[in-house]
Amino acid sequence: MGACAVSASVLTRAQRVADDFTARTGVRVDATELITGRAALLDFTPGGRISAGGATRLFEAADGWCALTLSRGDDLAMVPALLQADTVAEDPWPAIEAWAAGAPGATVAGRARLLGLPVAVLGETAVAPPRVTTLGPPRSTPLSEVLVADLSSMWAGPLCGQLLARAGATVVKVESVARPDGTRGGEPAFFDWMNSGKLSYAVDFDRPDDVAALLAVADVVIEASRPAALERRGLGPHTAPPRPGRVWLRITGHGTRGDQAGWVAFGDDAAVSGGLVGYRDGTPVFAADAIADPLTGLHAAAAVVAALGRGGGELIEFAMAAVAAEYAGLPTDDNVLPAVAPAAVPVGPALGADNAAARQLVTQRATPPC
Repeated sequence: MGACAVSASVLTRAQRVADDFTARTGVRVDATELITGRAALLDFTPGGRISAGGATRLFEAADGWCALTLSRGDDLAMVPALLQADTVAEDPWPAIEAWAAGAPGATVAGRARLLGLPVAVLGETAVAPPRVTTLGPPRSTPLSEVLVADLSSMWAGPLCGQLLARAGATVVKVESVARPDGTRGGEPAFFDWMNSGKLSYAVDFDRPDDVAALLAVADVVIEASRPAALERRGLGPHTAPPRPGRVWLRITGHGTRGDQAGWVAFGDDAAVSGGLVGYRDGTPVFAADAIADPLTGLHAAAAVVAALGRGGGELIEFAMAAVAAEYAGLPTDDNVLPAVAPAAVPVGPALGADNAAARQLVTQRATPPC
């Protein structure tokens, strides 16, 4: 079973958020399980300069520390351009660390971001609350009648959808037929933990009519892609058909304004950007497993149910790095805690298994009552 080097103060703060969710929904949530559960399922032991999943590393720049994630084939293909080299060894990390050691962190991050790589400079992101703006008129809807369109993937967004499903909402997991949620290709136990209890709706995002029809009748929308990706298909919060009381949740790595809107992030590098790391002999190490993901998913779920309690009609934007920054100033300790395994969960839905049911929901909700 895995373990996690996460401080008690972080777990205590996160549990307060979980308790708020419980107070509003009646559903008990264990924050320690959410933060450490993947480590337990996959037998990870985070806490070094290499992330639990192995794709992200902490390394020194000339004036501080950086983190870079190379989890996708496209990321690895960009390494020669990052280093301005014709070729790079099969293991690119020694060359990356040697180059970064002679460059300021801002230069390392700037070049990586021009290439679309997930990168962070330690502590570059300040604490900031989620950005909440009015989206439309309010309308009260009980959680048992709420329909959630979950367009997110990986961890933070799906966790929010999972918690809403536990609270009684109907959650439709929307995935691209061509590029489904990447966790489907990994350990099934993690996918099941995040997505059991949801309906699977597989669509072609290049023909977005089916998605638009679902968004038109959804009370909550969860998205976790770069804002322009959906906007250009007419599927953003201001271009989708309006619905009174809708809560639109947008999760990004670094926010939606300026250049940061285009910055890619994953949970480990986002945590470093927010300054949420541990220290070993004065050297930063990863705190838990991709901790910005479960923290953001938990905060987002609590924010969504609070918004629904106000009648909705809101756009809520969370940046994972900013959520991590909220926890970065808490006291740290050297405790390595046993990871808490999730209770047995049902198998998650097969891709597109509930297409017919999803379309029926759309038809029912789009038809005015007699």
